[in-house]
Amino acid sequence: MTRPFEGIRIIDATHVLAGPFAAYQLALLGAEVIKVEHPDDPDQSRGSGPDWDLNRAGMGTYFLTQGSNKRSLTLDLKQAEAREVFRRLIAQADVLVENYRPGAFDTLGLGYEVLSAINPRLIYCSISAFGQDGPRGGQTAYDHVIQATSGIMACTGTPEVSPVKLGAPAIDYATGTMGAFALSAALFQRERTGRGQRVDLAMLDVAMMMMASHVTAHSRTGKAARPRGNEHEYATNSAYATKDGMVMLGASNLRQQKRLWAALGRPEMAKARNEERVAQRAEEAAALREIMLTRSADEWEAYLQSRHVPAARVRRMDEALSDPHLAARGLTHRFEDAAGVAGPFAVPVAAFGFAHGGPRIDTPPRELGADTDAILAELGYDDAARAALRDSRAI
Repeated sequence: MTRPFEGIRIIDATHVLAGPFAAYQLALLGAEVIKVEHPDDPDQSRGSGPDWDLNRAGMGTYFLTQGSNKRSLTLDLKQAEAREVFRRLIAQADVLVENYRPGAFDTLGLGYEVLSAINPRLIYCSISAFGQDGPRGGQTAYDHVIQATSGIMACTGTPEVSPVKLGAPAIDYATGTMGAFALSAALFQRERTGRGQRVDLAMLDVAMMMMASHVTAHSRTGKAARPRGNEHEYATNSAYATKDGMVMLGASNLRQQKRLWAALGRPEMAKARNEERVAQRAEEAAALREIMLTRSADEWEAYLQSRHVPAARVRRMDEALSDPHLAARGLTHRFEDAAGVAGPFAVPVAAFGFAHGGPRIDTPPRELGADTDAILAELGYDDAARAALRDSRAI
């Protein structure tokens, strides 16, 4: 079955996590993605991760995460010959994704105005820390720096221990996901208008969207979100110690909190209005702390879920990954080995499935420059021209 983006060619001139993840999501859905890297200074994710043998081989786990279904081309875009190759690529492409410092591609003569003149149907997506304009437009950052800038760190942690950064690079992957959404929308729009598009995506903007409810609340009250740790405004929506670990309760709405108190044998604790729940939070929390200690976290999860009360034992990541449910969902794809990678590894696929023509992994991540010669030949460079590019170190 045909996947949504088969026949679409994406030039992926990105590095680290957010940009490569955006292109990866479309590659899973059938797009041909050509990853462009400097031959001597490739994507830094190739050297990042806990396996130093892979890092030294340029196949670090951070790269493997979002490297499948892509071809690898090396170009030193500071050289005129390489820029000519890049322009030939763009002439045949549907999408360019780049995430260098704002203005860097303009300096190389590869900005939006230049490339859209070559290919008016081109969708040119620039991903950056703060966007292409505004007072911070020229500044740079990584995930954790954006967490600090956005206010996410300040509202994470406990009143005693804050600020605290998130335990995963969530801003990077949220930006990559938002990038895939923006590219999908731009491609759909082009089907109607025939025109390409410039997409300006900023990590800071994504971080603010991740706090959307906090942003709106602040606009109304003027109060900044504060760190609450594992506690929620409602006691029935918080985490508690059990006999052998912690359980997170999710009795959020009035119906759920009524079911929770009934299941716990305390139906008189149920409230008719949310204001009452907030006013009596301390009393509810004290009761829940005592009750939750009477069983194990697994026992509470099974007991409450069977009564349609959201609840879960707090798990480590390795425990979550070993859950048979994730295997049933096809969340990850396992490779037994790949060129440049000895032994098995698994990579995430997508957070959704289609009834037909959905996301899948076809090829493993490629070694640096593995497809350079083949791609140059497809662009019309003969043996002598390819050799000249190699001799000049443009590729």
